[in-house]
Amino acid sequence: MLDYKCPNCGRLLGYKGLCWQCQSEEERKEVFGMTPEQRREKMAHLIANIDKISDLNEEYNDFWKLLSCLGVCPPELQRAALQKEVFYPPALYYHAPKDVRDTLIRLLNETDKSMTASHLMECIAMQGDDVSLKALLALEKNPREWREALYVDPSVYAQCGGWTFNKEGERRDLNYNMCYPMVKKSENKKPVIKETGKTGKKMLPEAAVIGRARRDKCSNCGCIMMDMLVLDGRDERLEFLGIDGIITASCCPSCVCFTESSFSKFELDGSSAPLKDTLIIQNVENYCEEEDIKELSDNLWELGKTLVPVFYGAYYEDVNTIGGFANWIQDWNYVSCPECEKPMMLLAQIQWETVQLNCEGTLYIEICPECRIASMHHQQT
Repeated sequence: MLDYKCPNCGRLLGYKGLCWQCQSEEERKEVFGMTPEQRREKMAHLIANIDKISDLNEEYNDFWKLLSCLGVCPPELQRAALQKEVFYPPALYYHAPKDVRDTLIRLLNETDKSMTASHLMECIAMQGDDVSLKALLALEKNPREWREALYVDPSVYAQCGGWTFNKEGERRDLNYNMCYPMVKKSENKKPVIKETGKTGKKMLPEAAVIGRARRDKCSNCGCIMMDMLVLDGRDERLEFLGIDGIITASCCPSCVCFTESSFSKFELDGSSAPLKDTLIIQNVENYCEEEDIKELSDNLWELGKTLVPVFYGAYYEDVNTIGGFANWIQDWNYVSCPECEKPMMLLAQIQWETVQLNCEGTLYIEICPECRIASMHHQQT
């Protein structure tokens, strides 16, 4: 029985206290409010107990809180992890110093164990510089004995760090190095038309919109189609996307959960044409009622005013982000563009339960800037 309400948001609960989303918000506020001394004490504890971090315990959670909220992962922590041969989570080695990188590469070249090689390639991918690329490229061209036991090539492991490379060693970034959060706005806030942008066209009322109902219906199930995300790349906060216009990612909100990926082609004027889906399950029913479409369309999320660390969306399950790293429920998944066949760039993640009550999983939105195609795919436990 749902006999209680969350004191912050009013959600019905079966227990007394904060709902899980409000609890996460309070947790982040505590991290943001830490004093410099508290941060130093927390980091000193992590360094002294780095061998416990892989056990998904207090140390693991503390690491992710400091990294996702504050962007803190100092070389001292990385060297301590390397000394203890701690290779999980790989984000420990994000942009690690050269001495750490070189040791990781040496260990990778020396190991004959496939699982160790897998972890080391992820860590090297997180370091991510040109020397790391060269090391992974060499193993791509000259596979070691352990390669047969792994499912994918080193170029796919590079994707863990938000980049990859082709057979010629040409690098392609898959993540943006900046990140903005979506934040809750006041229910009484009215949209304001912005001044003319750089292109001479009026800016959108909101720089980012999650969930906008369309007039067309899905040819598979008959559900109302949705513009799942609309971004105005001319807004100064979104200039890092390199799109001097509007990005619109459109799909069926019901069928997207039953496809490998849904695609749409966008034009810079804001228009978008959904492309044909490849359904994993045929004859899909429409699971979205009119009230579900209304709930998705009426959500209260808007683009935050300030940047957050690139891993801000990689830990918490109630965070919607533009840019940065995602919180992959399963393995990372960078979809190939249906036109140029290059891996697409992660644009955003939308946690379903933040926009539709009692929904599960995450919608990942990626784009191919060159072909102006957006992909949307769903993951859940």
